[in-house]
Amino acid sequence: MPLTDKIASAAKPKEKPYRLTDERGMYLEVTPRGGRYWRFKYRFAGKEKRLALGVYPDTTLAGAREQREAARKLLASGIDPAQVRKTDKRIRASNNTFESVAREWFEGQAPRWAPSHASKVIGRLEREIFPWLGAKAIDQITVPQLLESLSRVERRGHYETAHRTLQAVSRVFRYAIASGKAERDPGADLTAALKPVASKNLASVTEPRKVAELLRALYGYSGHFPTACALKLAPMLFVRPGELRTAQWHEFDLDVAEWLIPSEKKNMKSALLVPLARQAVTVLIELRPLSGMGRYLFPGVARHSRPMSENTVTGALRRLGYESGQMTGYGFRNMASTLLKAQGWNPDAIERQLGHAGGSNLGAAGSVAEYLPERRKMMQAWADYLESLRLAC
Repeated sequence: MPLTDKIASAAKPKEKPYRLTDERGMYLEVTPRGGRYWRFKYRFAGKEKRLALGVYPDTTLAGAREQREAARKLLASGIDPAQVRKTDKRIRASNNTFESVAREWFEGQAPRWAPSHASKVIGRLEREIFPWLGAKAIDQITVPQLLESLSRVERRGHYETAHRTLQAVSRVFRYAIASGKAERDPGADLTAALKPVASKNLASVTEPRKVAELLRALYGYSGHFPTACALKLAPMLFVRPGELRTAQWHEFDLDVAEWLIPSEKKNMKSALLVPLARQAVTVLIELRPLSGMGRYLFPGVARHSRPMSENTVTGALRRLGYESGQMTGYGFRNMASTLLKAQGWNPDAIERQLGHAGGSNLGAAGSVAEYLPERRKMMQAWADYLESLRLAC
């Protein structure tokens, strides 16, 4: 049976790679890390070959089929599509350097970002990567070469800059993969190789009485309804602000009360499974009639095809009277971590729910379910606790 967009979007990682077959030799390969890659299997000159057609969802089902049909036409004419691609790559080599691809990616992304953020992203690439790797063909850059460039940043003691630069580099490579300019992202192998960043004590409310006041303020927010829903979910789910604002409906299964954040979105080796308390499900059910027909839970006000701005939750907190030194979007994570530990919950389960790398030997796929029964109980107990604080006189 041919694939559908619904099946492709709902594909979840398993312990081992697996395939979802479409037709005429095309299939979607799903990796344990959550990657979804279009492939076309064919035979040429008696040999079985495979052709990469892009990465889902950047390359849609329709887009992959279009590429497959183009390849089949070449085969019908006695031409190997893989050889055509190699020839095309050589022709594009002068425009296929890491710097040229990175600037192409940046030009497409920058209009969506705040100017200050855009300046930081391109600045890191210009200072830390372009001088050493900018002139190299993007599909020829190796893991050791990339690590050496990032190690130069670490030797200056700028560990957070090294991690943020790696994030940008990986996004460039993912863009290159989607556009057929590279086959893989060498940065995916380096997250654990970099020195960890010392945690920061971001502004947060952790005293129960003040948490109750904050929750009542959040539930009293009278602005844009999706923003009001995001404010209600932020303390309950305590995910990273970027994960919340870019949440997509296909990642949620309300019947089993789960949200699976893909690993590629988190730029980490494993996905994050967020058990949803009944209070969170209630908020999502209220939100679904408004944004459920679209891609994002919290679409932008001006352009529904994009998620809400990274400053939306922070701006709402400021309008509610919470200054930067009192509470931030990241502060909900510190709030939950501090109070859950004080309540006696397993620190390892808390860290896993925060999306921090733990000491599990289960591997990338297994870690999705690590401490899951305990985390389900913890997330419901946490939501109950927040509700009791909010409703207390």
